[in-house]
Amino acid sequence: MAPLDATALALDPENALRAEAQALNAQYGSLPTPDLLDHVLHRLYPGRVALVSSFGAESSVLLHLLSQVDRHAPVLFVDTQKLFGETLRYRETLIARFGLTGVRTILPDPDDLATADPQGSLWLRDTDTCCHIRKVLPLERALHGFDAWITGRKRFQSSTRAALSVFEVANDRIKVNPLANWSVETLKAYAETHDLPPHPLVAQGFPSIGCMPCTDRVAPGEDPRAGRWRGAEKTECGIHLPTHGREIDGSGI
Repeated sequence: MAPLDATALALDPENALRAEAQALNAQYGSLPTPDLLDHVLHRLYPGRVALVSSFGAESSVLLHLLSQVDRHAPVLFVDTQKLFGETLRYRETLIARFGLTGVRTILPDPDDLATADPQGSLWLRDTDTCCHIRKVLPLERALHGFDAWITGRKRFQSSTRAALSVFEVANDRIKVNPLANWSVETLKAYAETHDLPPHPLVAQGFPSIGCMPCTDRVAPGEDPRAGRWRGAEKTECGIHLPTHGREIDGSGI
């Protein structure tokens, strides 16, 4: 199956994309992950899809799979300028190990920072806006020109992801979740089989890793994402939430 044509998208873009995602799930949703990636990268959206990676605790598996299919594919990495130093060094480790040539580091807009977070302390009082200007807006801008993007989300990660589909619609693009149905055990087995280097913070009690100020260690038995924005109702940074009706110019998407 090919993506829907421009006429269908122009007439009713939202429903056309939903129909496309539904058809893609039916035809490709059960493929082995390497085959799925090959179809997405080379047949469905050639030159029009990027993988988005945080280079976090579980990122090595999907990045390794990508490198086996197309190590030159675009990989978007949002550097919020609040990340752990270990994450930045881990990024370089995986790039070198897997031979990735398409990694693009995306930074927040300096004007957005000057306006909303001149002291760099916005995370203390408004984590939603902090995530918005440091992660959501930069990624949305970086995705211009792409019709689809690939994520590493899994169903087991949280209750909000329990019904995750392999193909879904997000903000006028197809979003692909190749690892949606992977389990913790499957991830560990793959990493061990391919001797993938772990993120150094995992051994220190960080099973889910985001920005340094808003990521805490997780106690045994806690939800893996319990250390993200601990004590707040917030569970997502915003890049995987709908953004329709909000601006892309810095005031909100």
